[in-house]
Amino acid sequence: MKTQTNYLLMILSLLWGCGQQQTSTVETPQVKSYSIAQFMGNTSIGGSSFSHDQSKILFSSDESGIYNVYAVPVAGGESIQLTKSDSQTVWALSYFPQDDRFLFSADNNGDEINHIFMQSAEGEVEDITPYEGARSSFYGWNRERTGFFFGSNKRDKKFIDVYEMDIETFEPKMIYQNDNGLNFNGMSDNRRYFALSKSITTSSNELYIYDNENKSMKLLAPANGNSFRASGFSLDNKALFFRTNEGSEFTYLAKYDIETEAKEEIYKAEWDVMYAYQSFNEKYRIVGINEDGRNTIKVFESKTGTEVIFPTLPDGDITSVNIADTEDIMTFYAGASNMPSNLFFGKIGETSASQLTNTLNPEIDPTDLVSAEVIRYPSFDNLEIPSILYKPQNASAENKAPAIVFVHGGPGGQTRTNYSAIMQYFANHGYVVLGVNNRGSNGYGKTFNKMDDQKHGDVDLKDCIWAKQYFNTLDYVDTAKIGIMGGSYGGYMTAAALAFAPEEFKVGVDIFGVTNWIRTLRNMPPWWESFKDALYQEMGDPYSEDSIALYNKSPLFHADKITKPLMVLQGANDPRVLQAESDEIVAAVKRNNVPVEYVVFDDEGHGFSKKENRISGYGQVLEFLDKYLKGETPEPAEL
Repeated sequence: MKTQTNYLLMILSLLWGCGQQQTSTVETPQVKSYSIAQFMGNTSIGGSSFSHDQSKILFSSDESGIYNVYAVPVAGGESIQLTKSDSQTVWALSYFPQDDRFLFSADNNGDEINHIFMQSAEGEVEDITPYEGARSSFYGWNRERTGFFFGSNKRDKKFIDVYEMDIETFEPKMIYQNDNGLNFNGMSDNRRYFALSKSITTSSNELYIYDNENKSMKLLAPANGNSFRASGFSLDNKALFFRTNEGSEFTYLAKYDIETEAKEEIYKAEWDVMYAYQSFNEKYRIVGINEDGRNTIKVFESKTGTEVIFPTLPDGDITSVNIADTEDIMTFYAGASNMPSNLFFGKIGETSASQLTNTLNPEIDPTDLVSAEVIRYPSFDNLEIPSILYKPQNASAENKAPAIVFVHGGPGGQTRTNYSAIMQYFANHGYVVLGVNNRGSNGYGKTFNKMDDQKHGDVDLKDCIWAKQYFNTLDYVDTAKIGIMGGSYGGYMTAAALAFAPEEFKVGVDIFGVTNWIRTLRNMPPWWESFKDALYQEMGDPYSEDSIALYNKSPLFHADKITKPLMVLQGANDPRVLQAESDEIVAAVKRNNVPVEYVVFDDEGHGFSKKENRISGYGQVLEFLDKYLKGETPEPAEL
């Protein structure tokens, strides 16, 4: 149903209230509890591509229980499911420029070996990158709209080459052979210049311009601990826009003149510029800013620098602005910590926009959800740790709640104020959730980001432990009942907490976390070759004397110290954190006669994309927490 933004603002201002107060002096509110199936009954959506006649928008949605491709009319109305997958996760890429064919991407149950598929208007599907064992990634359409660019490691599994696919013949042509392990960052419309990056560490890299005409490579600047990321070439093919934190704590937008090599600052904020790009004919420049864990969008007229009016939402998080080639209409996503993102359509420069989707499960009353609050607390060395707090509405000094320290993935990463069904689920069931952005997290400056280099499982873990001191200041937290949970790198932090600080947390939930750094770093997917040395710089080289430190920070080799209940969730097809990581930590902890629960999904990889698996897995997590953290005999989780 179409909803004008000015009307939407009145509704959302009632539903998306301010952050929660730290103490409670009012009567405990009555909040309805919802099942994990109801929270997963929300619809998760992403992506947007205008059809050739601009009448429809292509996007991904898990409405069917697994991600498929859908289309919605810009005039509003019901979304139409275009792909019919019931087993493989499918991601929308783009409509074709001149007809209703479209491209989508899919791998094999989470193995990350994606292929690019084409579906006709009649529903016929063809794999147009059928290269066995090779990944293919869509890079966008050429300027003439006669073909698209993509990356593939079909020539050499370690290196991603760049190809152009003609959409008349569907014969790919290699236009850049990647023999140096560089990362593709974009190309000029005339195909002469390629922006290529080289990772030096996980937080610094070098940016090059490769001249395909004279076969020369030009370095913009030495890394020197700084980051450089391309943000597109100018329409006249004479300049490269890029983002960098050179000479600054935070990333800003700059411009590089290819002929004169002069650099010019274009836009700078007090936070990181996450992305920036120009519309098809350079009429507008879109800038996304990571403002304390929340997105801020700026749209400017490129020639004058004048800021363009853009719809605003109270406590809202606007993302993924997509301006059509005609440069008069756009789509964007808007949500909040207590409202899943929805897709909007509007005209440039107008304050109103049409809401095209309604992703919140109608069974959930939005007033029962929690508004996340950005807080900071001092760590062991008085460094402020920015974090995202979810306080259950019925928690109070008279009704104290158990708490969960939730650790994001990485190294790097960031917990943000966007909607999290999992955090809302736990808060709805009476758990305080604190999303810790420990030192090493992105978004708080390059100094903060580098503070955990080769100190993993030490200073970053102490940041998580010191969250308990913050909980001591909240009269509604039961400080005897604090657990730790996280996925990927956050899963490592969970296992590390139980092994290296066994008395600090009452329970741990490890979601596909690393437990043996030596094996993980020696068995990275081949397509991570360009990133391998950078990761070794941060974590340590497993083939050197660093292996001693890696052994010492790997929870598996200290599992005999784990005395608190542990739950582990794992995808069998995970190419990053192998199932062996979880198998072995589970077996080791069981030998301690400690309660251990283990859930493996045979059809998932590094992350759980299927609703039925998320319902099963996180439903079991709540049962585990209720039993071992809250101290209740749980009923089987309502599905």
